[in-house]
Amino acid sequence: MKHRTRWGAVGAAALCTLAVAARPAADVPRDERPNLVLVLADDLGYSDLGCYGGEIDTPRLDGLAANGLRFTRFYTAARCCPSRAAILTGRYPHQAGVGHMIADFGEPAYRGSLDEHCVTLAEALRGAGYATLMTGKWHVGSERGTWPTDRGFERYYGTPSGGGVYFRSTPRSEDVVFVDGETEVELRKGFYATDAFTTHANRFVEEAVDAGKPFFLYVAHFAPHWPLQAKRKDIEKYEGRYREGWDEVRRQRYERQVELGVIPKRWPLSKRDPESSAWKLQPKSRQNDLAQRMSVYAAQVDCLDQNVGRLVDKLTELEVFDNTLFVFLSDNGADAIGGIDGLDLSERKNATPGTGAYVRSAGAAWANVSDAPFREFKTDTFEGGIATPFLVHWPNGFERHGELEREVGHVIDLMPTFLDVAGVRLPTERDGAPVPPLEGRSLLPLLRGESLPERALFWEHEGNRAVRRGDWKAVRPDGTGWSLFDMHADGTETEDVAAEHEDVLRELQALYDAWSERVGVQPWPEVLDRWRRRQDARSNDAK
Repeated sequence: MKHRTRWGAVGAAALCTLAVAARPAADVPRDERPNLVLVLADDLGYSDLGCYGGEIDTPRLDGLAANGLRFTRFYTAARCCPSRAAILTGRYPHQAGVGHMIADFGEPAYRGSLDEHCVTLAEALRGAGYATLMTGKWHVGSERGTWPTDRGFERYYGTPSGGGVYFRSTPRSEDVVFVDGETEVELRKGFYATDAFTTHANRFVEEAVDAGKPFFLYVAHFAPHWPLQAKRKDIEKYEGRYREGWDEVRRQRYERQVELGVIPKRWPLSKRDPESSAWKLQPKSRQNDLAQRMSVYAAQVDCLDQNVGRLVDKLTELEVFDNTLFVFLSDNGADAIGGIDGLDLSERKNATPGTGAYVRSAGAAWANVSDAPFREFKTDTFEGGIATPFLVHWPNGFERHGELEREVGHVIDLMPTFLDVAGVRLPTERDGAPVPPLEGRSLLPLLRGESLPERALFWEHEGNRAVRRGDWKAVRPDGTGWSLFDMHADGTETEDVAAEHEDVLRELQALYDAWSERVGVQPWPEVLDRWRRRQDARSNDAK
């Protein structure tokens, strides 16, 4: 079965694929620089892992937390494409050309693929002798010429576009292209995306180790992004577990978070999302359906954890795990798509839950559970949209084991951190043009128990805005005014204190305005409307 792309132009000329060197003789010396592994989940909520208060079985990720660090205040860029752009470039998404998603709006900050002036993490590391390896979802450039192998990765297996395909045969499978390098591939019988991405990652790592090279591996999973599709054996573990409903499960997660120390007791659990209603008010048949959906979601997270374990086992087998900086996070908060009932695009309404024909989402109320104790969801700049679990493990690099790190971090910090760990400097030029500076900062001092100075961080996505400096955070959802929150006293953003601290809010607004102008933020939805008008004009001209 051939998988085609809906975005076209996949036949355009591309740069040749560079592969890791063939297996050398056994006496090739090993480069002892640290290896770097980045595992990215898709739409995973803040509380979905056991080590962040969840009831889903995640022993392998919990093990990394027990022997490494858990950040309690680590931030994304609110949505998949912007977060990935920031991870790969160390700059804010707008500066990297991905201020929205993959559509090219014709504006410098909204080109839909990585800016040509930015150096990617893979390009910088590859130039310093690292093997650069990736599997999974790219989603920062769908057209040929913007794929991973065009931006520094020697080895790649996955989809340059978005995800949505877990099994070999699903309603969306004809819309998504899978490639090995730059060659389109067929999916084999028994394919399951989460497993496949790890299988290829393990193969790439073996090749790099055999070649005696340090490596940077980026594994960008689809899971647990909808559709809710999981293997039967994983779903069976969670059958019946969610019949008590979202209100009770969310309360239990909050209590475990307080007990674990992930959040302080002074922070209240945010109220149930106003667009959802109490579990006890749902008809029995609806409860059964919605509980089943969460069981499949849990199975997807469980499988993700199993595959982290497979990767850790491979690194251990190859005797490189202790010398590997291993980082795990999500690209944004949980997805509330479809409202309380969730999305249902299944062609057959009686599709067996979890199969390739089951094209549904868990819904807003369960997403509210996943984001506990916070409010709001993916694309929002309240904590529920931008806070992520963030695990760091590196036995040879630091001695803090099982600790909680409460300093604030952001995805723009990943590239400078990895370069610092590898001892690699950012190149000054790319294709003869000067390279802009990184916006993030290395977190290596934090990993080793030191402190970093206070700074301001910024967000904008589809008109949703936020700025945080120290314990103050200002938030402005699209179409509303600014709110202000004291993140020390009220990290779940339940009490707006703007009226009591007008001077603080004015300062933060001024910081945000200067930042948005500097990085090229355009008014929303005006930038979208301009693009649509241009599209309509081209369509009319073609007629």
